[in-house]
Amino acid sequence: MSDGIPLLILALGTLGGVWFLAAAARKQVAELKGDPKRSSIIHDHGGPPRPNMPGTEH
Repeated sequence: MSDGIPLLILALGTLGGVWFLAAAARKQVAELKGDPKRSSIIHDHGGPPRPNMPGTEH
């Protein structure tokens, strides 16, 4: 093997491990929130927009 191959394997393995850990953490957070598509702020807040203040119509 040339000198660069083990380094390439180590780099790709490190990136794969980091990706796996990030995916696992994202899955855990999504399960704790109960809804993986929406954050808790958007899920618990919001509604129709407020009317404009008088005099701010353009």
